[in-house]
Amino acid sequence: MTTSRRKTVQEHINLARKFLDDAEREFAAGEDLQGSEKLWGATSQSLMAVAKQRGWRSGKSNNRAEVVERLAEELQDPSLESEFGVAEKVHANFYHDFMEDPELARSRAIVNRFVNRILAMAENP
Repeated sequence: MTTSRRKTVQEHINLARKFLDDAEREFAAGEDLQGSEKLWGATSQSLMAVAKQRGWRSGKSNNRAEVVERLAEELQDPSLESEFGVAEKVHANFYHDFMEDPELARSRAIVNRFVNRILAMAENP
């Protein structure tokens, strides 16, 4: 049995970037569901990176929403919460396949921007 170890901030950053790249490859191959899931992976890993960097909890899904709320309040930027909501919708798309191509394309751009904003916070505290 392998033991789990906690990832470093940099490992979360690296995983988030990998998932962003993987998502683009999946979408380019026409695999929208897998691309959606990879975008959610990038979102989660970016939030775990910034939370770890700041000493906040982030291990459970509801903690990720709390991280976004704290960042939005700290930065006085409510757009973070709405962008995170788009990421959650893309995640739901993985399970339910309900997003049409134009909406998914717009949502992908929003999630990519969100993840990159969060990663910049983790990399430049």
